[in-house]
Amino acid sequence: MKGIFVSDIHGNIPRFQRLFQIIRKETPDAVFFGGDLLPLHLVKHETMEEFVQATIFSEMKKIRSDCDKKIRFFVIMGNDDPRMYERFFIKADNADLLTYIHQRTISYKKMYVTGYSFVPPTPFQLKDWERYDVSRYVDVGAVSPEQGKRTVEIPFDEIKYSTIAEDLEKLSTQSPSEKTIYLFHSPPYHSCLDRADLHGKKVDHAPMDVHVGSIAIQRFIKTHQPLLTLHGHVHESVRLTGLWMERIGRTFSFTAAHDGPELSVVRFDTNHLQNAVRELVPIS
Repeated sequence: MKGIFVSDIHGNIPRFQRLFQIIRKETPDAVFFGGDLLPLHLVKHETMEEFVQATIFSEMKKIRSDCDKKIRFFVIMGNDDPRMYERFFIKADNADLLTYIHQRTISYKKMYVTGYSFVPPTPFQLKDWERYDVSRYVDVGAVSPEQGKRTVEIPFDEIKYSTIAEDLEKLSTQSPSEKTIYLFHSPPYHSCLDRADLHGKKVDHAPMDVHVGSIAIQRFIKTHQPLLTLHGHVHESVRLTGLWMERIGRTFSFTAAHDGPELSVVRFDTNHLQNAVRELVPIS
């Protein structure tokens, strides 16, 4: 399978436009959207639904109509995407425009794709896509999932007791890991993909951890050795480490997060993952 992976576009319309130009030209088998797709503030459109329809869904429809090859669009949301807008992606999935893959596993091209949006607790207030990681521990500087704000109602017991680790164990039973691509928003903990710009920073004299990824995802990769994992979330990690690809045992892990003005595009072939490339595409 030939794939294109992007993440953390944050509603940047020129980036979306350039992405769909690339997709139209290259016609990959699948495009993976790793979350944080929506803008924090609407500028050109009056409502989020108008933004999603005009910027994302209409372009997918045009590509589906114009290209002989059926391209599969796999989508998850990220921690900056209010969950109240999840319904737009579920509706598009029901219309067979895209595959909304959060906490689902789909068979495709003799392989499987599983998606997962939740990230460990962050310092940010929006908690729709945050979950305790392996325990109810919260890092220095982070805000508990039991605090902050949410745009959808979730049972308090789920907020208080659910963990990423438990979710991943359930997802691991849905497909053979060695044939599965996992589309995560969070990167694995203590990797070259989760390095945040926090060196030397403290909260109440306590040092902050520069690695902000998920311990559960790290352990999951080490234990189950999936074929490929895709990540975003930490924009500055590549700038700080110089690395966008990591190999953990037999598993290849890529990030498409980027903190510059360009569009970060990762291209890969599942038969030759070692030859994957990351391109920073200028936006005119």
